[in-house]
Amino acid sequence: MMNFLAWIFFGLIAGVIAKLIMPGKDPGGWIVTALLGVGGSYLGGFLGGKLLGIDAGTNEFSFTNMATAIVGAILLLLAYRFYQKQKS
Repeated sequence: MMNFLAWIFFGLIAGVIAKLIMPGKDPGGWIVTALLGVGGSYLGGFLGGKLLGIDAGTNEFSFTNMATAIVGAILLLLAYRFYQKQKS
């Protein structure tokens, strides 16, 4: 249970950092950005593991894990912005 909560907290931080890196008006605001950060944390860890062989476990903090989480959050934020733009 603690790993799950740590993973969510880690993802929220990654989402906030991704939002700071990519400022702008997003539909849904900070809450959606934070949720995208949680998903991006998972996506970044998955892609980092598959493409680069990075062990992105949630048991410990490392700059590599944070970097992969931020990259994943940025990718999801870009995809979300693109989807919202196409929808309108």
